Amino acid sequence: MARGPLYQQDYKPQFSGHETFPLRYGWLKKCFDRVSKTEQDPDNKPLCWGDDAIAHFGVGKNMVSSMRHWATVAGIIEEPSGTNHVKTTPLGQLLFGDNGVDPYLEHPNSLWLIHWKLATEWKKKTTWYWAFSYYSAVTFERDKFIKRLLRDWPNAAQTTVKNDVACFVRTYAAQPSSAKAGRDDSLECPLTELGLIKPVSKRDEFRFVRGQKTTLCDGTFAYALLEFWKEFSPASSTLSFEAIVHEPGSPGRVFLLDENDVADRLSHIDSVTNNALRWSETAGLKQVVSTPEFDFGNALDFVQKDFERLNDREAA
Repeated sequence: MARGPLYQQDYKPQFSGHETFPLRYGWLKKCFDRVSKTEQDPDNKPLCWGDDAIAHFGVGKNMVSSMRHWATVAGIIEEPSGTNHVKTTPLGQLLFGDNGVDPYLEHPNSLWLIHWKLATEWKKKTTWYWAFSYYSAVTFERDKFIKRLLRDWPNAAQTTVKNDVACFVRTYAAQPSSAKAGRDDSLECPLTELGLIKPVSKRDEFRFVRGQKTTLCDGTFAYALLEFWKEFSPASSTLSFEAIVHEPGSPGRVFLLDENDVADRLSHIDSVTNNALRWSETAGLKQVVSTPEFDFGNALDFVQKDFERLNDREAA
């Protein structure tokens, strides 16, 4: 039996919400701005997503629903259950706020953050979580991919799963240049820039691109590590190397990193986190150790430092 949240007895898979539209450039900022302007109103949900939103965004109702879905699963906005309220999140404020570090997603590090959020949102993005955390082969054929999902969740509608997989592929795999001719660049999902999934010569076959990710900054890796830690073993002051590399929802899985890539990043985790975390190989145990006073709620500080370093580098 597979481990992790997708295979809990009461898990309900989710293969919809995006209305078949992959995330597009500009959508997250537009949603953030809309929510930011109205979040002082405790009943702002209709203002954000009602009929006015269709005119405000200049798109149809289905596309408004898609924009809302992507902004929510990317962790840019949240809608607390039992309320009529939509609000921005600390991550959304960091990226898109008045002093946002990358409001137009011009740096790949921001895209890694968004990818991390999508691929670990197991409650709403079954295909995303399953693909990065459970699927072990390097290549996949679209039809066989769909059949594998339906085998694990036989009660799901085949058409719904098929559409979800199509959206998943379009999120990460860039279209061939001949197919893009004359198309609006906004139709391409920004996450294709990460190069995590690429088409191969055979029609409808793709491969996951494992290995070193040079545009993934160390602070963002540390942030992902801490989010995984909080989910996987929140009461523990240590986290094993094995878990960081191989467990479902881990940085090693989600970022498609090899063991050596993870080890390289962990070897200097102390300098990245100002000694809040440290790498230990005592008595043959490879693990990360946190200081007793460290607050996991401060994980975004490491992402902030990433962008400060990037700005300093660009200004030099």
